[in-house]
Amino acid sequence: MYKATTFILILLISVLTSSVSSQTRGAGIQGKITTADGAPAAYVNVGIKGLKSTVSGEDGSFSLRNIPFGNHIVKVSYLGLAGDEKAVTLKEGEILELDFKLQESSQKLSEVVVTASRNNQQVLTAGKAGLNPMDVPQSSSVISSQVITDQQASKLSDVMKNVNGVALGTSRGSTSENFFARGYSLGSNNYFKNGSRYNSGSLPEVSTLEQVEVLKGSAAMLYGNVSGGAIVNLVTKRPKFEYGGEISMRGGSYNSYKPTGDVYGPISKNLAFRLIGTFENNESYRNEVKSDKYYINPSLLYKAGKNTDVLLQGDYLQYDLTPDFGIGSLDGKIPTSISRSSFFNTAWAFNKANQTNISATVDHKFNDIWKLNVVGSYQLFNRNYYSTERIQADAVGDWNRALTRSRTAEDYYSAQANLTGSLYTGKIKHSVLIGTDADSYLNTSHTFNFATAYDRINILNPNKYTARQDMPFAKDSLVTEAPTYRLGYYAQDLISLSEKLKVMAGLRWSYQKALVADVHNLIKGTSGKSATAAKSDQAFSPKFGIVYQPVKTMAIFGSYSNNFTVNSGIDVFDQALSPSIIDQFEAGVKNDFLNGKLTANFTLYKIINNNLAQQAQFLKDGITLNANTNIKELTGQTTSDGFEFDLTGTVLPGLNAMGGYSYNYMRYTKTSGRKGSYIEGERLVSNPAHTANASLFYTFNTPGLRGLKAGFSGYYIGERNAGWNNTVGQTQTVSRLIPMNGFTTYDLTLGYAHRRLSVLAKLSNLTNELNYYVHENYSVNPIPPRQFLTTLSYKF
Repeated sequence: MYKATTFILILLISVLTSSVSSQTRGAGIQGKITTADGAPAAYVNVGIKGLKSTVSGEDGSFSLRNIPFGNHIVKVSYLGLAGDEKAVTLKEGEILELDFKLQESSQKLSEVVVTASRNNQQVLTAGKAGLNPMDVPQSSSVISSQVITDQQASKLSDVMKNVNGVALGTSRGSTSENFFARGYSLGSNNYFKNGSRYNSGSLPEVSTLEQVEVLKGSAAMLYGNVSGGAIVNLVTKRPKFEYGGEISMRGGSYNSYKPTGDVYGPISKNLAFRLIGTFENNESYRNEVKSDKYYINPSLLYKAGKNTDVLLQGDYLQYDLTPDFGIGSLDGKIPTSISRSSFFNTAWAFNKANQTNISATVDHKFNDIWKLNVVGSYQLFNRNYYSTERIQADAVGDWNRALTRSRTAEDYYSAQANLTGSLYTGKIKHSVLIGTDADSYLNTSHTFNFATAYDRINILNPNKYTARQDMPFAKDSLVTEAPTYRLGYYAQDLISLSEKLKVMAGLRWSYQKALVADVHNLIKGTSGKSATAAKSDQAFSPKFGIVYQPVKTMAIFGSYSNNFTVNSGIDVFDQALSPSIIDQFEAGVKNDFLNGKLTANFTLYKIINNNLAQQAQFLKDGITLNANTNIKELTGQTTSDGFEFDLTGTVLPGLNAMGGYSYNYMRYTKTSGRKGSYIEGERLVSNPAHTANASLFYTFNTPGLRGLKAGFSGYYIGERNAGWNNTVGQTQTVSRLIPMNGFTTYDLTLGYAHRRLSVLAKLSNLTNELNYYVHENYSVNPIPPRQFLTTLSYKF
């Protein structure tokens, strides 16, 4: 508690000191912009000629700080329409109140803003080439900071619920979140922060993000070894050259509280800063489960010249939580009679994770056409874990608790360079991307000596046995250091054959090598090499697409791409397995309706993995049965096909809406049919056939209700299977699948904003729905019950 209090005090003192400092260095101007009919004018540009500018908030308020005293011209403008300007004289230290009334009505202003912004068809930084989304033959989603704030997102899952076609899963012991897109698990290779690979083993801080980008389907041409489902890019907030910030306090059910501070501004004419920090304490509806999170995100932006920006970003996350396997399984089934709050782990179990990210980005414009982007990053991730494991009780509820002790670290260096520009061959325009990236990855794992057997308890009758309370000593005995290197070169060309017809072609060559691991015996004091041989893989990843735009507001596209997945293990001849090559076909249509007020996208896809790696049935003699899970063979095929439909828009002034529906069929389509192989036609576990999401937020502009905001969100995940997929000739006489019912949750939000102060309250899971997120069959975690959350914020 002392550590948390100290952190909060330092954060608040830093924010308040910066705020006071910004006001004493010079004068300031603040006020409100309204339309001709008295409604707040949001997102209007406000600037002082030759000095600085800002944008009005949702309530029409604006603020400019650290202005030299004297005579100035303040100008407001909005998307090319007639603006307004006023001459002012500022005294040293003065904060001048200045309001503007625009000549346009709120309806007219909203139409102009929506038409210019094109709503959901946003450029993804993860796309690297800066192309208009209408020109890209691939579907994508962007969740903005406004949506993250309105929904009071605490976890990445709160954000990803807004992404059509993405389903939430979980990990062993709920130590991290996992997601499935188009039938594929988004493993550790599919997460990025500001374009650099990011470890997904922790629960990232999302409430302070600028946006979350999801590029669906294969992104292997741009990023190399990634799964076929999607990639997720977390974009942090950048420094600004005007003073401002926000402090907030969030609190809610189960003693949850979270203070946050965000302050930004110029240090000099060419240097700006931003500092964001937060602490989060959460108890839980689960008995004895709790978590603490510390997060700080400093950044600097340096204008090295007219055409060059240097951005330094860093963040540090410390996340301590109780490993939680939920209610577990009972004779291979979910024991729904057990209370949602029941806890069967030990009170001392812990999962301590900390993560440091540092990146430097250089953006240089050679001219208005050619640009260079260079990014270098470093990541350090540590996890320290000790807990009981795998709640798998027998038919009467008895469970022999076993222990697992682990400690891992990941050092990750990465660099990339991207050159973008355009050129012409005759009348044909080429929008070109040429790039390279390289990674250096070191995984350090510790092995412990300890007795894995702990005790026996009964999950149906806690009084049947006396549970142990002590934490056994585990001696650190072995350290293994496993390095991996990646290298890639890629090129992409968007060829505009005409205004209506465009072709995209791209190719990447990827190389990955895992070296022999170093092994250090801490007990004997010796070092050596592991028995596992070095392994290298390389592959070409092509991409080809066609875009036809019959009108400027519609794009019809089709594309082919592939990616590769590195396979672990060896074959029966002791040789490393080749990568699995995965083919993807995608077709769809993107639309803007009502002058950009509404976007509607529809996508069809088929993804085929022709080289599924499975445990080999026999050894190389073809007779002896193989019991070694590390000996595998490339056999079988999986196919994932489906469609996605989404709508996003602001059809009425103040009304923001998004929603979507998706269908996916991920199954085994070709297998050997031999003992141990998977069964053709069986749907893969953890993949729901149907998902849907919807969200509506309305900000009132009418007199008497101005500043009031109301929101409603819903999320549906359909029937799916937990457990494991069945195999031919398995020893079990019953199916290993655990059928799971679908469920829907609803959230209700109400808020009010007045000038710089706002309050937002949310009631989640209104109907108190009960269902479960299941990892295999032993980590069965009930979804959160009905909860209350509120956030009080002040902007300065």
